[in-house]
Amino acid sequence: MNNQPSYPGIDRVMDIFSQLNRIPRPSHHEEKVADFLCAFAEEHGCEYERDSQNCVVIRKPASPGCEKAQTVVVLNHMDMVCVGMEHPLDDAVVPVVEDGWMKARGTSLGADNGIGLSMALAMLADDSIVHGPVEVMTTTNEEDGMTGAAALSPDFIKGRRVINLDSEDYDTITTGAAGALLQLHCLPAMAVEAPKGKRRWFRITVTGGKGGHSGVDIAKGRASAVVMAWALLAAIDNEYDLELAHIRVGEANASIASSAEIVISVPSGEAAEFVKSQEATFNEWVAQEYGKNDPDVRCHIEKVAPMDKVVDRAAFEALMDCLEQIPQGVIKMSETMADTVETSNNVGRIWMEKGQLFVSTHTRSFIDDDMRAVAADIAKVFAQAGGSSQTLMEAPAWREEVESPFIQLTSDVFNDVLGWRPRPVAMHFVLEAGYFVQKYPGIQMASIGPRIVEPHSTSERVLLSTVEDIWKVFVELLRRMANADSEI
Repeated sequence: MNNQPSYPGIDRVMDIFSQLNRIPRPSHHEEKVADFLCAFAEEHGCEYERDSQNCVVIRKPASPGCEKAQTVVVLNHMDMVCVGMEHPLDDAVVPVVEDGWMKARGTSLGADNGIGLSMALAMLADDSIVHGPVEVMTTTNEEDGMTGAAALSPDFIKGRRVINLDSEDYDTITTGAAGALLQLHCLPAMAVEAPKGKRRWFRITVTGGKGGHSGVDIAKGRASAVVMAWALLAAIDNEYDLELAHIRVGEANASIASSAEIVISVPSGEAAEFVKSQEATFNEWVAQEYGKNDPDVRCHIEKVAPMDKVVDRAAFEALMDCLEQIPQGVIKMSETMADTVETSNNVGRIWMEKGQLFVSTHTRSFIDDDMRAVAADIAKVFAQAGGSSQTLMEAPAWREEVESPFIQLTSDVFNDVLGWRPRPVAMHFVLEAGYFVQKYPGIQMASIGPRIVEPHSTSERVLLSTVEDIWKVFVELLRRMANADSEI
């Protein structure tokens, strides 16, 4: 960005984001960033509360003369999806800037939602910004279950007008979000002795996929490493019974799987030659199927040393049957919202651990009943295969009234500050708004944010000029709400 920004405060936003980048903050492990938030509040003389889930609310009194304004809640989450990190509990994000975009070196960036959180904290640190009473509300585990928002007490916040800074489409106001139901399915998978005799062992890897957000990017025609792994294993198993020794597919529950590593064994001879020949055949199919939307995804098959144990055959067959039956990708497009996915399902991860095969599924829909029905069908598939299913998260869909005075004020600020009006949209990702609407009657929310591309992937990046623009809108929106003659 320019050394002399055109709007006061943007340097502080980026400095705070730089500090956040040095704090490991994967979902379920937000203790260090919660410590940072509490210390930040103390440093700037603000009251704060921290609950048992490490959610933190920081309260700042109104600017002089604005004490009678309604309380405004500024909402963000503190966790990030850590893709590409070998040690997410220790590794820092290393940002780089190219052609006006900030991204990370080899990992996800955490602009989702670190940029929004940085704006909220920069506002707390700047007494020149005019605002009414504010509550900066920062939740935990938004990316992998929303357990922080789900566990909030009914009196944790007082405000009923919420500026959510967790949107990624710069030219929109998000006024609705799909519900989401995250499930973890388990299949018993007893380890047995590897078969004796002459056999060949192979490692199958899938690399280079774009991956991406399992809601935002679900309709972009990208390769899922889950689908690819199933198709390749099915092709081999249809010709020669294979033995599965290891499987790890996907990086995060909320992401389209971009990588896979599988170890199998087949008899020597013709079977082994068939397996090796699948690499070229499969990559040709991948290029035809995904070349336009995911050009770098590839499969590679190489010989490896024998392993002592394999998964019992019944468990492998159960896994393959389940993956064949459950829906993956777009299930239904909306009939009322143009070019918007209404219902989808994504298999995020598959892995082995302690005698079980685990599969995570993320079902999304704007229709809560449809979401539950799809999730119930998926659980039934696993139950019929001898497995079990656990619901890790069920977040309701949310729709705001686009003609409300609060949404109209937000649109007016965009128009007056940036010279154009954002589109009100409902997005096929889940926001914590559904929980807040349930817990805090009368709440209204406008969700805005800079342009963030490819969240939940190593290609995640944010357009820096839009960070400054949203900062301007955020500051001006606070000022107008502080000086409003009537309730917005």
